[in-house]
Amino acid sequence: MSAPAKAGKGIFSMAKKLYVGNLSYNTTEDGLRNLFSGFGSVASAKIIFDRETGNSKGFGFIEMSTEEEATSAISGTNGHEFEGRQLRVNEAIDKPRRGGGGYGNNW
Repeated sequence: MSAPAKAGKGIFSMAKKLYVGNLSYNTTEDGLRNLFSGFGSVASAKIIFDRETGNSKGFGFIEMSTEEEATSAISGTNGHEFEGRQLRVNEAIDKPRRGGGGYGNNW
């Protein structure tokens, strides 16, 4: 197991995940990455698609490299119009994974 990279003076740098909602159904991950790259280094960009239809669900996630970049990105994009839609951007909240569909566990 490797330790996270240090960001100087004993402070550890961790990517900060942001929720991006109200996306146009035509928004691409590259387009989203380009928008947020103006606020710092984008570690990842992911748009969520419906499993059955393959269509965008209208939201996604961005990971910014530092807390400061994430804060700047939220300030600069929340409420901002992008591809005809007013974005909702905030810190992503980790959602616990649901248990598998096993049997006999529902007593």
